[in-house]
Amino acid sequence: MKHLAIIPGDGIGKEVIEAGLEVFDAVAEISTFDYDGELFDIGADRYLRTGELLTDEDIDGLRKKDAIFFGAIGDPKVRPGILEQGVLLKMRAVFDQYINMRPVTSWFPFVPLKREVPFNMTFLRENTEDFYMGAGGRFGPSFGGKNVSLKVKRELYELEVDMKADPSNDDDFAFEIGFLSKKGITRFADYACRFAMARGDDKITLVDKSNVITHMYGMQRDIFREKADQYGLELEFMFVDAMAMAMVVRPETFGTVAVPNLFGDILTDLGAQLQGGLGMGCSGNINPEGLSMFEPIHGSAPDIAGRGIANPIAAILAGQMLLEDQGYPGEGKLIHNAVTECLRENKTTPDLGGKMTTEQVGKAIADKIREGKSR
Repeated sequence: MKHLAIIPGDGIGKEVIEAGLEVFDAVAEISTFDYDGELFDIGADRYLRTGELLTDEDIDGLRKKDAIFFGAIGDPKVRPGILEQGVLLKMRAVFDQYINMRPVTSWFPFVPLKREVPFNMTFLRENTEDFYMGAGGRFGPSFGGKNVSLKVKRELYELEVDMKADPSNDDDFAFEIGFLSKKGITRFADYACRFAMARGDDKITLVDKSNVITHMYGMQRDIFREKADQYGLELEFMFVDAMAMAMVVRPETFGTVAVPNLFGDILTDLGAQLQGGLGMGCSGNINPEGLSMFEPIHGSAPDIAGRGIANPIAAILAGQMLLEDQGYPGEGKLIHNAVTECLRENKTTPDLGGKMTTEQVGKAIADKIREGKSR
């Protein structure tokens, strides 16, 4: 029995998670997988009611679970950055989910490229450092002077930074600082190498912008070189702008792709479009020795919430990732095959050219599993 935390969140998150649970139920009926799910009320709806983000009580409850199945959070009534930093980034830091894994697969016929070429990339995005640490602020006459103090807390370390700025004029300034630690890079590189070998890849592509951000990404390159040599893997370097072009021109040439936090966020949305849109993109926030969280990469999409047209496939594929992470690769394959068959039969929502509702797509995929047609 797997004990899962279910966080539907806001908007279409609730709809796609329901479809995902329908698929979990189908898998449980025909396999050894079994689960119980506890709902957690975390997201914009609760924040607007109570002012609470991710509380200590939430954290204590989540720690007791084997994995988290997450929908989406967000509401236009909440200022950008509050939920992202107070829930998502905090959760990744508290549970040390230092790998964000996002597969990018050619789901034909929904790939929008001019040439039909199969591809199967997996992006491994470092998930706790870089420019997504909340280490920023403002200074100047409007903000009380020139001194700034920052505190960053991670599982690996706590970091205090005191900064005194002395601008040549009396203007106001805003800043954001990125950090990479040697230990953080080393465990990221080690995971990427082990993942590549398990996939059967003979190389890793490391994406950065070391020609401009030389100190951070220069150290990252040095450590990745050492790790790649240790594992006997080829290491390919790509600047992020060149990688964005290459993903469109020659996606079939990439397998395991390692990328820092900020650039990974951007490139994996491009990857989602390559495979048919955000409704096809799934991800896992991974702690290899602890609690991991699995989610679709799309947001809460309040403009279509409640209309029953949200594509649940990303959430269902996130469920596949969860099962595989929890030791059920065969059951994960059942989900993958069922999704493939439904796409082939155009049992899809309107964004993919189909006429089915969110609930109907979830049920169609679940029925494929129950009927045994996907085995």
